[in-house]
Amino acid sequence: MTAHGQACAADEAPDAAQVRDYLVGLQSRIVERLEALDGSAFRSDRWERPEGGGGLTRVIEEGGLFERGGVNFSHVKGAGLPASATAQRPHLAGRSFEAMGVSLVLHPRSPHVPTVHMNVRFFTAGAAAPGSGAGAPQPGAAPVWWFGGGMDLTPYYPFEQDVIHFHSVCRDAVRPFGEHLHPRFKKWCDDYFFLKHRNEARGVGGLFFDDFDEGGFAHAFAMTRSVGDHFLDAWVPIAEQRRDLPWSEREREFQALRRGRYVEFNLVFDRGTLFGLQSGGRTESILMSMPPSVRWRYDWRPQPGSPEARLYDDFLAPRDWV
Repeated sequence: MTAHGQACAADEAPDAAQVRDYLVGLQSRIVERLEALDGSAFRSDRWERPEGGGGLTRVIEEGGLFERGGVNFSHVKGAGLPASATAQRPHLAGRSFEAMGVSLVLHPRSPHVPTVHMNVRFFTAGAAAPGSGAGAPQPGAAPVWWFGGGMDLTPYYPFEQDVIHFHSVCRDAVRPFGEHLHPRFKKWCDDYFFLKHRNEARGVGGLFFDDFDEGGFAHAFAMTRSVGDHFLDAWVPIAEQRRDLPWSEREREFQALRRGRYVEFNLVFDRGTLFGLQSGGRTESILMSMPPSVRWRYDWRPQPGSPEARLYDDFLAPRDWV
C-alpha cells in the first residue's frame, strides 16, 4: 500500500482493536507520569458522541506545574469523512470512517518550561455512505487506512540544549524504521506548524507525519507506537530542569503573547481541531488545547537584543538541530 490511500492487501488488514488497546494504555501511562510530575490529579471526563463513538478526556488546571494540560483519547465513527480529512484525498469523500487517537497539549505556568503537543492517530475509511455516490470501493475491497501524528515543542525562553534534546529523541523514535524518515518528518513539521499570515513558526518543531502506511500495517503501527512511546523522554527532562527557574511578569506577558500565536494556529490551520469540529466532536475536549491566559497587542515586536528577540532571531527559523 502506498502513502496515497490505495487498498492494502488482505494479509495486511489493519487491526483497529489492537490500535485502540495501545492508545488507551498510552493515555494512561502518560497521565500517570504527568500526575507524578505535577503533584496533582487529572480530571477524568468520559463522553459519548451521538453519531458514534466517544472518548476519555483527562484534564488538569491550576496544578503545581501545569496551568492547563489535557491528554485526550477519542474513538469516533461516522457515515462520511469531513472535509478536513479528504482535502488531500478527494476520492474518499463520502466514505464512512473510523478515527481514533491520543492527543495532548501541555501549557506549563512557568515561561521557562515549553508548551508541548503530541498526537498519534489512526484512520480507516470504509464504504461510501448510502446514496452518496462518492468513492464506493469494489465489493470485497479492503478499507483504506493510515496513521498520523508527531510531537512539537513551543518554548518561550528556549535553551539550545533543550531543543537539541527534544529533536534528538524525535530522531531516535523513527530511526529504527528508516534513516529517511526523520529528515522528512522534521521538515514536514517545520512546514506544517507555520503561521502563514504572520510568516513565522509556531515553535521549534519536532516531528509531523500523516497518510502513513508505508511497509504495511505492522510496520506503520510500530513506527507510530515508537513516536508515542518517546514523548515522555522528549519533554519531561526539560520540564524537570527548568520548572524552578525564577520568572517575572515580563516573562509571563511574553508567554501570553506567544500563546496568542498558538491559538491562531489551532483555530485557523490545525487539522485535528478542524476535524474534531467538522465531525461533530465534543467541543470542550477539542478546545482543551487552548492556553488558559493569552494576550494580543497591536503590532507588538520584541526589542532588538532582548531575551524575547532571541526566540525570533535564534530559534524560530528552521534549522537542523541534530
